[in-house]
Amino acid sequence: MKGILADINCGKQVRVLLLILQDKEHAAYWEYLGLTAPRFDELGLHPRDSDRVVWEKCQREELLLITANRNQEGPDSLESTIQSLATEQSLPVFTLANSQRVLEEGSYALRVADRLLEYLFDMDKYLGTGRLYLP
Repeated sequence: MKGILADINCGKQVRVLLLILQDKEHAAYWEYLGLTAPRFDELGLHPRDSDRVVWEKCQREELLLITANRNQEGPDSLESTIQSLATEQSLPVFTLANSQRVLEEGSYALRVADRLLEYLFDMDKYLGTGRLYLP
């Protein structure tokens, strides 16, 4: 895995998490992982791209998608895409269980960041799981 990608619906939340992951308490872990955090436009993605396009790009680029509300409405939805295309080696998608709380409650955002770090350090265990919730 090379990095994380904030879905179009949770850029602010991921920025909060990145600030936490790069603070003095977490920076050594984040640096050890050596991950990047590109934006949609840097990857050639458009905000209106389907969930399928975004998921496929993340898999090709070895990026972990962090999202807040991708659903199972239609064949190109995130859940449908995971169910139809994921393999045992596919990177999981991280879904924020409560994206608004990440913005409003520092202690909750810290729990989310800590849980994300736990997942990142044990990523081999989570390949092929489809979706993981934060916290």
